Amino acid sequence: MVLIAGPYRSGTGDDPALIARNERAMHEVALEVFRRGHLAVTGEALALPLIRLEDPEATPGTPRFDEIFHPLARRLVARCDAVLRIGGPSAGADEMVALARDHGAAVLTGLDELPEVRG
Repeated sequence: MVLIAGPYRSGTGDDPALIARNERAMHEVALEVFRRGHLAVTGEALALPLIRLEDPEATPGTPRFDEIFHPLARRLVARCDAVLRIGGPSAGADEMVALARDHGAAVLTGLDELPEVRG
């Protein structure tokens, strides 16, 4: 299982269109990781539906959002075999990299570092 870690809010000024662009970039990489035979995950794909269920009005930085968003990712990274770090500056993504190292998981910085898996 490979966690895709990249900027979500960083550099967006909380502009929803820019946040959506960052989220899409992570999902595009996740699709490529999947095509290489791995189970690809993003914390956003798991956290955002829970946040919306808890509070449809929650936005990044609000208590309900913060209660779920990074805590879920921290739990998730502990169960991953690797973290693939993409994109630009992001404190959250950098935290996932550090946690991955703490758990002994591989840290990758490009798709070329990820072997293809068959079966």
